[in-house]
Amino acid sequence: HVKLALQQTKGGKVMNRLKFYREKRRLSQEDLAEKSGVSRVTISNLENDKIPVSKTDTLTKIADALGETVPTIFFAPDV
Repeated sequence: HVKLALQQTKGGKVMNRLKFYREKRRLSQEDLAEKSGVSRVTISNLENDKIPVSKTDTLTKIADALGETVPTIFFAPDV
């Protein structure tokens, strides 16, 4: 499996909008876990910047479940 290093800001914080898109779809972490097939713990860790690298298929499953692309959620410039 390919692993991707999540883009980081100068301070080292991962620039991802996972929580934003999950809440936008009114999903709990458990709902997203069920819909994506990714564990709730992994989703929580991604949202809280506790995972610096993740498998491509994990990010793809989450993005697909949210109807977005991996770059939109995990690699978009911080606004």
